[in-house]
Amino acid sequence: MNTYLIKNACIINEGQRIYADVLLKNKRIEKIASSITTKELCIEIDAENEFLLPGVIDDQVHFREPGFTHKASIYTESKAAVAGGVTSFMEMPNTQPPALTQELLEEKYAIANQTSLANYSFFMGASNTNYEEVMKTNSKKNEVCGIKIFMGSSTGNMLVDNALALDKIFAESELLIATHCEEESLIKSNFEKLKREKDFLEPSDHAIIRNEEVCFTSSFKAIQFAKKHNSRLHILHISTEKELQLFTNMIPLENKRITAEVCVHHLHFTSDDYTTLGNKIKCNPAIKAANNKAALWNALLDDRLDIIATDHAPHTWEEKNMPYEKAHAGLPLVQHSLSLMLHYVNEGKISLEKVVEKMSHSVAKCFQIKERGFIREGYFADLVLINMQQPTTVTQKNILYKCGWSPLENFTFPASIKNTFVNGHLVYGNNVFNESILGERLQFNR
Repeated sequence: MNTYLIKNACIINEGQRIYADVLLKNKRIEKIASSITTKELCIEIDAENEFLLPGVIDDQVHFREPGFTHKASIYTESKAAVAGGVTSFMEMPNTQPPALTQELLEEKYAIANQTSLANYSFFMGASNTNYEEVMKTNSKKNEVCGIKIFMGSSTGNMLVDNALALDKIFAESELLIATHCEEESLIKSNFEKLKREKDFLEPSDHAIIRNEEVCFTSSFKAIQFAKKHNSRLHILHISTEKELQLFTNMIPLENKRITAEVCVHHLHFTSDDYTTLGNKIKCNPAIKAANNKAALWNALLDDRLDIIATDHAPHTWEEKNMPYEKAHAGLPLVQHSLSLMLHYVNEGKISLEKVVEKMSHSVAKCFQIKERGFIREGYFADLVLINMQQPTTVTQKNILYKCGWSPLENFTFPASIKNTFVNGHLVYGNNVFNESILGERLQFNR
């Protein structure tokens, strides 16, 4: 493995900006100092006028393998991820077959071990009937990111709506429990009501069918289970203003038992965008009215929301370009999440320090990831260099998702991702990939 010396970088880390050199050796950050010279053979990178950030850790992606590789694979989507500055990901269990047994979970790790360009972890999936398999994950608490519970519609048999099953998992899990919270009975009721009122449903109806009450009711229920058992709960992709009353900024993140995530598309789009983008922005939970977007931004900045993620969920263009009721729900986003947040940095909406906190530091703290998420001597060298003066436009030619499209196509970001290091390996630099060294399985301090 090569040794790298990054010179003259502006390092964004732990709320500070410092100008320094960084030496990367044997997968890790060997040294950080105002000026580093070495007699060792190394590759020097001049980072003058560029920012060095800890690599993004995305705690919610769907890379579709096994079973749906016509949409995506761990290889293709991890490649898109590192091109976007994402150095680690945590992938969801609703593949085919779904990861509902320890054997199936380990099969996904085996695929990633052979193909992933980024570091990786996988959630163990829960169902109404696999309690014993879920509990076996407790013995792997240093090796698995958490348990995923779909408390709303999902693929396969992964909807968990049995109160006894939920209570048992919340009572006994020693790992973080991540929930998709949408109340299934309300979704069905809203859908049936609209079908009676309208002959033809359209994409904008998605925000009505999966409305604020659908999300709040389910999130409130999850929190009641967590409080009953003092469980470690993480609620994914918060999308409504109403849900924000359920979370606090009065406790340091390290001490929170209940945390929350917001996704980039809920910070960027509103229901007004269905007019031009239609099913391209159909996702669960739905993109809703503008008051929700404004409230999410406020809660992100005041720390009621702890993490920024993507819920990267690719589908083929054919699967999206169907009538509303048949169109698949989900957006491909992992290549562009950091770039989109840099757009909001440029707009003055959020600081670069806060972006790093919410996309790297807080994810590492929330999941207790071992020696990642910060630029510290001795930590793994998961790093990204960005140029804030070099705009980038999303085009079909530079989209790396296997599905080949993006809801952000033709959008111009004010910045570019120049280099991405994974475990000290320059896997992506100046639009060129070096795939000779793969990512590693994440480990956790639990």
